[in-house]
Amino acid sequence: MSQFCVYANADPASRREVPCWLNVQSDLIDIVESRVVVPLIPEAQAGPLLTRLMPALPVAGKSMVMDTAQITCVPMQILGRQIADLAAERPRIIEALDFLTHGI
Repeated sequence: MSQFCVYANADPASRREVPCWLNVQSDLIDIVESRVVVPLIPEAQAGPLLTRLMPALPVAGKSMVMDTAQITCVPMQILGRQIADLAAERPRIIEALDFLTHGI
């Protein structure tokens, strides 16, 4: 499971609200059976955006919003198939995480 890859939500109970997860955990930490992820939600579901905190990112031809304030840790079983690699969006993803954790 690579950092900045997007995975389908394999949990039927939460899939409607959170269709996919963005893995933000470093690739160097792969000994645990969970991943630190940020929910990616449809733009229409996001409401007013603070774009530094909640950037819109391209995922499989759709614009999805990084719901950064809802960062969480999930068991790997909840991560379905990989649907995108957002490594090219690394600066925007890191900026959102920095804004969440440091206000910068």
